[in-house]
Amino acid sequence: MATGELAREPFLNAMRSADLTRLATAARPARFPAGRRLAAESEPAERFWIIRDGTVEIDSRLPDGGSVPFDALGPGSVVGWSWMFPPYRWRFGAVARTPVEAIEFDGRLVRVLCTVDTSLGYELTRRFAEVMADRLQTVRARLLGPLTGPVPSMEQLEQ
Repeated sequence: MATGELAREPFLNAMRSADLTRLATAARPARFPAGRRLAAESEPAERFWIIRDGTVEIDSRLPDGGSVPFDALGPGSVVGWSWMFPPYRWRFGAVARTPVEAIEFDGRLVRVLCTVDTSLGYELTRRFAEVMADRLQTVRARLLGPLTGPVPSMEQLEQ
């Protein structure tokens, strides 16, 4: 994948050219049909994606085997942070709700790149920490909604 393509992605905005060049070695285009599961909770987490087009729903498993959605992500959003932290298993699930075009990153290779270049590791950790904080806020809003009033829709949460 070309470094210039990565530079246009909001998640990677203002990242050093050298970092983008390294990340490009771990990136490739990916497409998923609607209904395809990208990540299954508790399964090995070995990649992450930046959505270019389409919608991915983030969900969590229920004890009865079903799942409950709590967020919907669109273009420019990052899907997956579990690849970055041991035990490298998905903490949530993700499914394409519409056809999705994305940039897929090999998480194992990115971990190696971060070990070799600690400034890249710091920068990605900082950016993924922001993603994790946003997801935590979304889950919090969905959980507290019944206690404090109507549960906001995923569209309202995205605003």
